[in-house]
Amino acid sequence: MSARKASSFDQTLARVCANCPVCRRARKRQRGLAFWLVQQVEAKLCPFCRAYERIHGRKAHMAAASREAPGVVGTPPTP
Repeated sequence: MSARKASSFDQTLARVCANCPVCRRARKRQRGLAFWLVQQVEAKLCPFCRAYERIHGRKAHMAAASREAPGVVGTPPTP
């Protein structure tokens, strides 16, 4: 499979996937019908999900990387 550089059209398609209610729910919840549907459809049928993968480097159903390290949220400062 050849690697293809992402074009501005790919960016537009990826934005559609980023705003898709089904894909957003799959990324947020990581389970359920929406997750299963996106997981099964993204690579085969959906051009938006394929563009999302080219732009972001991860599948459309995968959760976004957290900006904070685990265990840091809510930790009180040390005196």
